[in-house]
Amino acid sequence: MNGAQAIAEILKREGTGFLSCYPRNPLIEACAGIGIRPILCRQERVGVGLADGYSRIHRGRRNGVFAAQAGPGIENAFPGIAQAYSENVPMLILPAGQALDRQYRHPTFDASEVYAPVTKWSARAHAVAEVPELMRRAFQAMRTGKGGPVLVEIPAEVWEEELKGELDYEPVVPQRAAPDPAALQKAAEMLATAKNPVLWAGQGVLYAGASAELVRLAELVPAPVVATNPGKSAMPETHPLACGSSTRSGPKMLFEFLRRADLVFAIGSSLTKTPFGPSIPPGKTIVHSTNDPDDIHKDYRADHALIGDAGLVLEGLIEAVGALRRENGGARSLAQVSGEVAAVKQDWRAEWAAERDSDEIPINQYRIIRDLMANVERDNVIITHDSGSPREQLLPMWETTAPDSYIGWGKSTQLGYSLAVIMGAKLAAPEKLCINVMGDAAIGMTGMDLETAARDRIAILTVVLNNGIMAAERDVLIVSDEKYGAMTVSGNYTKVAEGLGVQAARVETPDAFVPALERGIAVTQGGAPFLIECIVKEGQSFSRY
Repeated sequence: MNGAQAIAEILKREGTGFLSCYPRNPLIEACAGIGIRPILCRQERVGVGLADGYSRIHRGRRNGVFAAQAGPGIENAFPGIAQAYSENVPMLILPAGQALDRQYRHPTFDASEVYAPVTKWSARAHAVAEVPELMRRAFQAMRTGKGGPVLVEIPAEVWEEELKGELDYEPVVPQRAAPDPAALQKAAEMLATAKNPVLWAGQGVLYAGASAELVRLAELVPAPVVATNPGKSAMPETHPLACGSSTRSGPKMLFEFLRRADLVFAIGSSLTKTPFGPSIPPGKTIVHSTNDPDDIHKDYRADHALIGDAGLVLEGLIEAVGALRRENGGARSLAQVSGEVAAVKQDWRAEWAAERDSDEIPINQYRIIRDLMANVERDNVIITHDSGSPREQLLPMWETTAPDSYIGWGKSTQLGYSLAVIMGAKLAAPEKLCINVMGDAAIGMTGMDLETAARDRIAILTVVLNNGIMAAERDVLIVSDEKYGAMTVSGNYTKVAEGLGVQAARVETPDAFVPALERGIAVTQGGAPFLIECIVKEGQSFSRY
């Protein structure tokens, strides 16, 4: 076999479900030849996003793969890879490269070097004999420790070079690191003696498949649980101890119990300071558990640290805290802490009842979210926001019921990314109702790839909140909007979708949304995508406390 066939065979052995790609790369034909389905997107950024969403739902156990053309193809993929890097998504990028004798002649684009700052690991193959080793290292990097995109550039000669002998390659098994036992015991003692502890859950809990362990520890301590943006759904938000997750906006419970806390135990989180996630108020004792030593003391000074897989850390803490509780009891009961959370949640819901129940026209966005949440089976849903106002509105209000039912993202906030991510999620979990909620600015960025969903029968449900304006920029485009209408955007996205082969409905009154939703769900169950365009109000408050 030649280099392209060898890589395709390795991908097959690693369980690759499909190849996201565009448009010229020898791997496309090689994969198709052995039954790996190619999905050609309309732009490279969306192709990367397809691999991203697939990897997120499989949580590193299977990895999305994107193949790009040399030169302009891999150049155009940079935004998507940078987004995945900011979110620590383990995915594989396989760009075609220029011939080896062109690699060091300017202005040749050197993908392995240019992408080094936004990948966990990048390399270039110089001969087909290197391919098995490089692919092994790539999958090892994706499946062990903190995730991130990895890139292996394949120059022109390597695709065609014949591999001598049999292909020596076995699938890579993920490795987990356990915490230091003494550090684990100290963390348990700190949790058991804190007066008002709070558990802070990051996406590492989801990647470890440790949501049940998180719930057990929270009940044992007992402690309220807050989640980061990408950690949303790590604990079902219907649980009495769940306080939700945040971007800049979040449920009142999250802010309130972080203020009350004397100790914050962060698990599966880098504790990165970002405008689009929660922050720890000053003066708190911090116990930080992560699988990456570089996270410790990065943005917050940690009073104590645990290095290890979130699942192994939680299992150890359940045993250690349980022993301390049996020996010494606890100052606060599960019922007491649950009651405190319920009281703040009740107040918060009352404060937002008028928004959620509004009959106003144009439609209030919170009414759309209320009706969407009430008319789907949330255990069988994967939903994601887009950047801007939809993120600020949906993430605080959507109450998850199951792990991996919400894809939160936002350390980088690229408009339009939700369309690609939800297509990848649907390919990973075809039995789920997969929904993305995006604004009119977001669909302007990537909306042509609705045609990809139609062509490849990727049965997603897209909800577009159309208010005809770049609402999130109202505080920074004041003069330019008054003089030149800079914030105004327009479009009939129902017609756009229909023109791209996607069935759609335009909703202009609150009572029309649920019938459109029911029609959309029926269409997706038949194997086709659907778009609901909602004409919504401009200007609304966000849940910030």
